Amino acid sequence: MTRHVLVPIDGSDHSEKALEHVLEELSDAEITLLHVINPVSSFDYGSDEYFDADGYQDHLNRQREEGQALLETYRETAAERGIEVETVLETGSPARRILETIEDTGVDRVVMGSRGRSGVGRVLFGSVAETVTRRASVPVTIVR
Repeated sequence: MTRHVLVPIDGSDHSEKALEHVLEELSDAEITLLHVINPVSSFDYGSDEYFDADGYQDHLNRQREEGQALLETYRETAAERGIEVETVLETGSPARRILETIEDTGVDRVVMGSRGRSGVGRVLFGSVAETVTRRASVPVTIVR
């Protein structure tokens, strides 16, 4: 029996489906929603000669605000069904932060969405879901 489930979210249809699955199938468990900001992957540094530190900080602040808003939206979705969830916002490599959160919070299951990349896209970009599935110390359910 699952007592505590972690649901990493990124705002995609796949993460919404993962939350729906948890709310329908595991509503008796404690639920933690996690959103990870990966600022390095989405910030345009421009040329190699100049790094806009203020622009980077503004970008990170916007990502934090968007992440908090996303977590609040998902929290409200759960609350509409009478289910309380904990929300966590982290910064760093998504796969690494998910794996660390598994260990830090003592969850006993992860339910997450997957974009289902294959071929070249999977090789070039990797897969957070695949990395978590391979390295997690608890069962991982992938929802598409």
